[in-house]
Amino acid sequence: MVDVLIYIVLGLIAGTISGLIGIGGGVIIVPALIYLFSWTQHQAQGTTLALLVPPIGLLAAWTYYRQGYVNLTVAAFVCLGFFVGGLIGARMAVGLSDQLLRKIFGIALLLIALHMIFTKSGRGL
Repeated sequence: MVDVLIYIVLGLIAGTISGLIGIGGGVIIVPALIYLFSWTQHQAQGTTLALLVPPIGLLAAWTYYRQGYVNLTVAAFVCLGFFVGGLIGARMAVGLSDQLLRKIFGIALLLIALHMIFTKSGRGL
């Protein structure tokens, strides 16, 4: 049950950030699954594509699924949190100035990039 809540919280955070700065949830979810849960890059990407499937990632997610890289249960729980988080982030974003929103977006991308470049695979956040 704890894992379910953690995955829903991950989706909630990713959805909120996505709604706030307009980036795809995979930018948040993939690194989180790799660094917080010690997933492989393939597992993280496959599962993230599965939760974002309709209709964008359907063929890509199917390809990962056929290779055993998709955890549908986790995808469903993260999707639930992401659904609500997207609304929260969007509501936050519309109240911010364009300049502040642009800075938040840039900082988020920079921090993610630096973390991906300088942190080894596995737990490490």
